[in-house]
Amino acid sequence: MSGIALDTNAYVAFKRGDEPVLEILRLADDIIVPVIVLGELLAGFAHGMKEAENRAGLAKFLDASRVRTLAVDDDTARWYAQVHAQLRRAGSPIPANDLWIAAQALQHGLPVLTFDRHFEAVEGLMVITTPEQLLP
Repeated sequence: MSGIALDTNAYVAFKRGDEPVLEILRLADDIIVPVIVLGELLAGFAHGMKEAENRAGLAKFLDASRVRTLAVDDDTARWYAQVHAQLRRAGSPIPANDLWIAAQALQHGLPVLTFDRHFEAVEGLMVITTPEQLLP
């Protein structure tokens, strides 16, 4: 398998040692952390009791050779607008941060590893929740 975009809840599951998430990440050639997810994680750390420890763990994760962050650009904004319009027409809005994550995943042709079912409302977005979905 090629790359996979990581949602915030998938990173949390990874840190907890969730075996299916660990297997999915083992199968991925590249693990992409959208900058929106990075912001959500850092915000969560700032409100917790283990901010320094959580930041250190995230820094170690981001330093891995297969992991990279993905910034928002003008093309992402166009994808955002397209996804927003599609969801609005369908009457299926999703949280704004997740809309940005979906836009980036579509822009770069990446599936999203997430446990938020509302991502399934995004047309053309592949949502990964089990390792079996990645096997041929």
